[in-house]
Amino acid sequence: MLTSVDTDLLRVLADPLRLQIVTLLAKETLCSTHLIEETGARQTNISNHLKVLREAGIVETEPCGRFTYYRLKPDVIASLAGQFADLAATARATAENNVKRSCP
Repeated sequence: MLTSVDTDLLRVLADPLRLQIVTLLAKETLCSTHLIEETGARQTNISNHLKVLREAGIVETEPCGRFTYYRLKPDVIASLAGQFADLAATARATAENNVKRSCP
Protein backbone atom coordinates (compact mmCIF):
# COMPACT_ATOMS: atom_id res chain seq x y z
CA MET A 1 0.00 0.00 0.00
CA LEU A 2 1.28 3.44 -0.91
CA THR A 3 1.39 5.35 2.33
CA SER A 4 3.96 7.95 1.34
CA VAL A 5 1.98 9.16 -1.67
CA ASP A 6 -1.21 11.20 -1.32
CA THR A 7 -3.78 8.51 -2.12
CA ASP A 8 -6.67 11.02 -2.25
CA LEU A 9 -4.98 12.89 -5.09
CA LEU A 10 -4.23 9.61 -6.83
CA ARG A 11 -7.92 8.66 -6.70
CA VAL A 12 -8.90 12.02 -8.16
CA LEU A 13 -6.36 11.77 -10.97
CA ALA A 14 -7.13 8.10 -11.67
CA ASP A 15 -10.23 9.04 -13.66
CA PRO A 16 -9.26 9.23 -17.37
CA LEU A 17 -11.35 12.33 -18.11
CA ARG A 18 -10.03 14.20 -15.06
CA LEU A 19 -6.49 13.30 -16.07
CA GLN A 20 -7.24 14.60 -19.58
CA ILE A 21 -8.60 17.84 -18.11
CA VAL A 22 -5.49 18.24 -15.94
CA THR A 23 -3.27 17.62 -18.96
CA LEU A 24 -5.12 20.27 -20.96
CA LEU A 25 -4.96 22.76 -18.08
CA ALA A 26 -1.22 22.19 -17.77
CA LYS A 27 -0.88 23.74 -21.22
CA GLU A 28 -3.26 26.71 -20.81
CA THR A 29 -6.00 28.24 -18.69
CA LEU A 30 -9.38 27.19 -20.13
CA CYS A 31 -13.08 27.64 -19.49
CA SER A 32 -15.54 24.75 -19.44
CA THR A 33 -16.57 25.51 -23.04
CA HIS A 34 -13.00 24.90 -24.19
CA LEU A 35 -12.83 21.68 -22.16
CA ILE A 36 -16.09 20.45 -23.71
CA GLU A 37 -14.69 21.11 -27.19
CA GLU A 38 -11.35 19.45 -26.42
CA THR A 39 -12.69 16.35 -24.68
CA GLY A 40 -16.06 15.82 -26.36
CA ALA A 41 -17.60 15.29 -22.92
CA ARG A 42 -20.97 16.72 -21.91
CA GLN A 43 -21.17 19.99 -20.03
CA THR A 44 -22.58 18.42 -16.86
CA ASN A 45 -19.85 15.79 -16.88
CA ILE A 46 -17.11 18.43 -17.28
CA SER A 47 -18.66 20.55 -14.52
CA ASN A 48 -18.79 17.59 -12.13
CA HIS A 49 -15.16 16.69 -12.81
CA LEU A 50 -14.05 20.31 -12.40
CA LYS A 51 -15.83 20.41 -9.04
CA VAL A 52 -13.91 17.32 -7.89
CA LEU A 53 -10.63 18.83 -9.09
CA ARG A 54 -11.40 22.14 -7.32
CA GLU A 55 -12.32 20.41 -4.07
CA ALA A 56 -9.10 18.38 -4.24
CA GLY A 57 -7.14 21.63 -4.64
CA ILE A 58 -5.74 20.66 -8.03
CA VAL A 59 -7.31 23.52 -9.99
CA GLU A 60 -8.29 27.07 -9.16
CA THR A 61 -10.85 29.32 -10.78
CA GLU A 62 -10.70 32.78 -12.29
CA PRO A 63 -13.98 34.55 -13.08
CA CYS A 64 -13.95 36.41 -16.39
CA GLY A 65 -17.27 38.01 -17.30
CA ARG A 66 -19.91 35.30 -17.55
CA PHE A 67 -17.27 32.59 -17.85
CA THR A 68 -15.12 30.87 -15.28
CA TYR A 69 -11.61 29.92 -16.28
CA TYR A 70 -9.75 27.02 -14.72
CA ARG A 71 -6.03 26.90 -14.02
CA LEU A 72 -3.91 23.98 -12.85
CA LYS A 73 -2.08 24.49 -9.56
CA PRO A 74 1.41 23.27 -10.47
CA ASP A 75 2.60 23.08 -6.86
CA VAL A 76 0.07 20.32 -6.14
CA ILE A 77 1.30 18.26 -9.10
CA ALA A 78 4.93 18.98 -8.17
CA SER A 79 4.27 17.80 -4.62
CA LEU A 80 2.75 14.56 -5.89
CA ALA A 81 5.68 14.09 -8.26
CA GLY A 82 8.06 14.66 -5.35
CA GLN A 83 6.28 11.99 -3.33
CA PHE A 84 6.73 9.54 -6.20
CA ALA A 85 10.40 10.55 -6.53
CA ASP A 86 10.89 9.82 -2.82
CA LEU A 87 9.17 6.47 -3.22
CA ALA A 88 11.41 5.63 -6.20
CA ALA A 89 14.53 6.61 -4.23
CA THR A 90 13.48 4.35 -1.37
CA ALA A 91 12.86 1.46 -3.78
CA ARG A 92 16.22 2.06 -5.46
CA ALA A 93 18.05 2.02 -2.11
CA THR A 94 16.17 -1.13 -1.08
CA ALA A 95 17.17 -2.88 -4.31
CA GLU A 96 20.80 -1.75 -4.08
CA ASN A 97 21.11 -2.89 -0.46
CA ASN A 98 19.19 -6.10 -1.09
CA VAL A 99 16.84 -5.35 1.79
CA LYS A 100 14.37 -8.15 2.38
CA ARG A 101 12.47 -9.48 5.32
CA SER A 102 13.32 -13.00 6.35
CA CYS A 103 10.54 -15.56 6.40
CA PRO A 104 9.51 -16.91 9.82
